[in-house]
Amino acid sequence: MAEATNFIEQIVESDLESGKVTVIQTRFPPEPNGYLHIGHAKSMFVNFGTALKYGGKCNLFFDDTNPSKEKTEFVDAIRADIRWLGYEWARECYASDFFDTIYEYAEKLIMDGKAFVCDLSAEEIKNTRGTLTEPGQESPYRNRSVEENLRLFREMKAGKYADGEKCLRAKIDMASPNVNMRDPVIYRILHMSHHRTGDKWCIYPMYDYAHPICDYLQGVTHSLCTLEFEDHRPLYDWVGINLGFDPKPRQIEFARLNITNLVMSKRYLKKLVEEGSVHGWDDPRMPTLAGLRNRGVPAAAIRDFCERAGVTKANSECEIGYFEAVIRDYLNARAPRAMAVLDPLKLVITNYEGGEDVDFDVNPLEPETGTRKVHFSGELYIDRSDFSLDPPPKYHRLKLGGNVRLKSAYIIRADEAVKDENGNVVEVRCTYFPESRSGSDTSGIKAKGVIHWVDASTAVDAVVKQYDHLLNDADYAGQDFNERLNRDSEHLFSAKAEPYLAEVPEGSDFQLLRVGYYKTCRDGDKLCLSEVVSLKDNFNK
Repeated sequence: MAEATNFIEQIVESDLESGKVTVIQTRFPPEPNGYLHIGHAKSMFVNFGTALKYGGKCNLFFDDTNPSKEKTEFVDAIRADIRWLGYEWARECYASDFFDTIYEYAEKLIMDGKAFVCDLSAEEIKNTRGTLTEPGQESPYRNRSVEENLRLFREMKAGKYADGEKCLRAKIDMASPNVNMRDPVIYRILHMSHHRTGDKWCIYPMYDYAHPICDYLQGVTHSLCTLEFEDHRPLYDWVGINLGFDPKPRQIEFARLNITNLVMSKRYLKKLVEEGSVHGWDDPRMPTLAGLRNRGVPAAAIRDFCERAGVTKANSECEIGYFEAVIRDYLNARAPRAMAVLDPLKLVITNYEGGEDVDFDVNPLEPETGTRKVHFSGELYIDRSDFSLDPPPKYHRLKLGGNVRLKSAYIIRADEAVKDENGNVVEVRCTYFPESRSGSDTSGIKAKGVIHWVDASTAVDAVVKQYDHLLNDADYAGQDFNERLNRDSEHLFSAKAEPYLAEVPEGSDFQLLRVGYYKTCRDGDKLCLSEVVSLKDNFNK
């Protein structure tokens, strides 16, 4: 048996060793009311990963008990996200698959005297629920006869009553120290078409009631969910025990994934989309899996991050810098290298004629990837920040009279800066040293700095997209998302790139030397370079 690495796996191993269960069955249970985000990736890692590790199965279970918020669009997106992340489910099922059985179980509770139809409004139920220190008040409808409850519940199902006019409540204990056990609502009236069942139903089960039933009907052995459901576990168990489930699934809670600077709420993510604050659910700034995929974050890097974050019992918050560091580590080891200049400045080598191809390392960390050819000529573009007329101390880039190496090419010396009528440098004229070519340097000339470049004669125009975080940093504790929203989080630049970047398949990830990690994409017929993660590692600081 595989060695347990967290408390959930310890429980699973104990259940297997004792013979309590023979095959592990879990389920990943998203509600199709939005796109999945990075927090759901951890739930996938736990549910799919635990089943896989112990030779079990994991179902994809759609919790579609609230038709007012659910769409087929979200179902399709969830399927695509799971497969992109590298998981495959044993069985796809929906709460709506079990609506008939869930209803029959509700009638059983009524006949056993454990559920009643209540005429109180949602507000009245809330006001009579009690507090953490005071018991709740029993509903005046709590002691209706079984016959009357059955008749009223069937009339609810038949559509006789308006939304909110009646509900079905479990009859448990209004003095329970756990507020969730104080006669919770288990069915409500909702005259709304369902994305799968259409208009068949006008009453829908509440999640806390449907959850244990659906788990049981799927054969789930371990219902793994996030920590906010810990207080709901007594109700989960009550439903299973009172409906005679044998074996009854076991609910285990783990800490959800929280990351600074990221919106981890589907409700607010939906608001950002609907209000036009982002370009859609797959905007590269969004923490949705669709957004991360569109940004160019590899699925394997997300899985690696979830594994490193670990599975714990206590909630905590992870720094966004750590998430970015994991992505950066993954891409640094695997991404090919390329060159692009974000703020182009013309560089003319006055003593160079013609052109040639120089050898450029595809990825120096993977020697087996070898080299590729990059065209070099006497007219290049360098980044404006790599030249200074008034350099600070220890400046190792290009300055008048100073030497610098052009990556994979030659050492050059800056001789002259050409300015326009406003005094802005528009061209730098240089001398190159023929014997200083990379790989065969016999010049003896020293250059402390190395800068990147692109050949002017073959360079292609590119739009570079850079992103800041959607939320300002964690120092804004207590403020809501609207107050923390960074409304200047997308920046566009006109750049020059080597033509190789326009020739590779769209969606390829690269390290742009000295710039960052970028994904190639197209905007019509124009090359776009979209930032995945910066080159600078703030987390280690």
